[in-house]
Amino acid sequence: MENIYGYLMKYTNLVTGWQYRFFVLNNDAGLLEYFVNEQSRHLKPRGTLQLAGAVISPSDEDSHTFTVNAASGEQYKLRATDAKERQHWVSRLQICTQHHTEAIGKNNPPLKSRSFSLASQGSANSPGVQRRPSQNAVSFFSVGHHRLPAGKRVPIMQPDHLVDVREMMSQAEGQQRDLIRSIECLPVSGHLTSLDQDLLMLKATSMATMNCLNDCFHILQLQHASQQKGSLPAGTAISWLDPKISLANHFKNGAAQNFPAEVNKPASVREEQSIAEPCQLTREPEEVNPDEELEDICDDKEDDLGAVEEQRSVILHLLSQLKLGMDLTRVVLPTFILEKRSLLEMYADFMSHPDLFIAITNGTTPEERMIRFVEYYLTSFHEGRKGAIAKKPYNPIIGETFHCSWRMPKSDVATDAGSNFSAHSSSEQVTLSKDREGQTELDYYTVKFVAEQVSHHPPVSGFYAECVERKMCVNAHVWTKSKFLGMSIGVTMIGEGLLSLLEHGEEYTFSLPCAYARSILTVPWVELGGKVNINCAKTGYSASINFHTKPFYGGKLHRVTGEVKQNMTNTVVCRVQGEWNSVLEFTYSNGETKYVDLTKLSVTRKRVRPLEKQGPFESRRLWQHVTESLRDGDIDKATEHKRALEEQQRNEERLRAETETPWCTKYFLKDGDGWVYHKPLWKTVSTVQTQQTDTN
Repeated sequence: MENIYGYLMKYTNLVTGWQYRFFVLNNDAGLLEYFVNEQSRHLKPRGTLQLAGAVISPSDEDSHTFTVNAASGEQYKLRATDAKERQHWVSRLQICTQHHTEAIGKNNPPLKSRSFSLASQGSANSPGVQRRPSQNAVSFFSVGHHRLPAGKRVPIMQPDHLVDVREMMSQAEGQQRDLIRSIECLPVSGHLTSLDQDLLMLKATSMATMNCLNDCFHILQLQHASQQKGSLPAGTAISWLDPKISLANHFKNGAAQNFPAEVNKPASVREEQSIAEPCQLTREPEEVNPDEELEDICDDKEDDLGAVEEQRSVILHLLSQLKLGMDLTRVVLPTFILEKRSLLEMYADFMSHPDLFIAITNGTTPEERMIRFVEYYLTSFHEGRKGAIAKKPYNPIIGETFHCSWRMPKSDVATDAGSNFSAHSSSEQVTLSKDREGQTELDYYTVKFVAEQVSHHPPVSGFYAECVERKMCVNAHVWTKSKFLGMSIGVTMIGEGLLSLLEHGEEYTFSLPCAYARSILTVPWVELGGKVNINCAKTGYSASINFHTKPFYGGKLHRVTGEVKQNMTNTVVCRVQGEWNSVLEFTYSNGETKYVDLTKLSVTRKRVRPLEKQGPFESRRLWQHVTESLRDGDIDKATEHKRALEEQQRNEERLRAETETPWCTKYFLKDGDGWVYHKPLWKTVSTVQTQQTDTN
């Protein structure tokens, strides 16, 4: 391919900012070079990046920016003049990067069978570390750009070579574990402590090195599998292609953690490792009968600080591995900070006020319906959080699903304006629940909910809820992107939701705020931040809502403000202010004011099928052993169950990559950049109306 060149803006630093530079993509050498301007092209480049092993990433900030992350750790943040030019540069850079990355694997000679011990330097005279000069790390992992003589083929790596590599990796892992144990056996006070900053950095770098080596080992496995693919008959099993070596005791302060042999593992762990056989699972959508669901009795509040207090050194160790702005998507977090529910179930808990949801469509005017939606939207986040402590839901496994429903007596759903909110006490709520048991199907509305993890990298969830009787439904997809921000963690909820009121022919698009876990070294707490928008194109009404993060000095926590306006006249018809987890104040254009105390707002318990009736990939059944262990306070056992599930997911992902088998979702279909439920209510209703028209 021919070289490409042109001007791009390059971000230098906060002081200098963006500057125009002349860039040249040298395809033959696999280099990205830049100069001050085109006239200085004949001079030495101001900067050069090796593209082999680099990652080219379009930015989420805008349609012009992208980054080039070299394998050396150096990064160029660049900006094109428009989206078309960015796409041109990104495409050519990605092609060049892929070509030179693959060339490294193809041109490297096969590894020679050898075995040596990676003992500590303190025992350098032991026979185990006396090795031939050719066995140093540089020669073992030598990477070059040399070309093979013409006509000479690279011999295919034999299985026993990777067995040798795996053995050496295990030895290195043991040495790294011993290092951590030695550091953490130091006293907590005195001249040299286990919390010494340099030692924490040593722990972090050694762990990062092991992670890097594991990733390299995984690449070698995939490379060998691709070489063997053409020479093996169909159905042949590569028995030596085991999972990546798990870094034993990742968050156990260096204490040895022995994983028993398969026959000695708990039955629940063996079950977790066997539930995901691809050939035995059906991806056909399952219609869940709401009559099989029972009112949920689980009430796992996350107010326990015990584990966080006890594991302070583990948190410090974790922080020592992170960099500001680092993407945490692939970072394995310690088990003790987990909530006892999946992220998919957390999305369901946002629907805990189905009376307010159904009441949206009862608004008599477009203005009233938009206001009702804003009122429902702002009341959903309080119940979505389980307690005041910031804990993290389980990361859903690809293909994981969650089903539930709510039954709401028709008499409890507001029909007239101003009566949207009820504030039943706890005793009143229990009475309501008992009264509903004797009600017939005609006496209540049913809201059904289904969620599915449709993608693993990036982690994308789709969820859908509908009330057939009121001809309304909501469809959304969310990509959770988390970053390390120093003493807090930020989670961006990328995606969009769509509320459809079919009786009125209206569609409302909405987004979600960012979430932050603050004070992660002391008492972690949750804060929402950012601006979200709600729009209805048909009626011309929109809402702008700001979730305010607390300023460094002074200010209130959890503050939210917003307004609803008619776009055509630019008239504000409603303003809101308050706290999203406490009291909200709504002021309407007629001068009326309404206060809503979210702590007193009635909550309708969701209905969920018993575990024995759930499928193997439904959230509660999938994570049941992790949840039970967390309830019992057995963090080690919970970690073991969690590790088994995650390792199974990695195995399946690796198998799909090797066989080039795409993942098939169960309930959601890809639609452009989003995901849509396979049988949304708007399709069902339109089909029925068409049939009725044909009959008439």
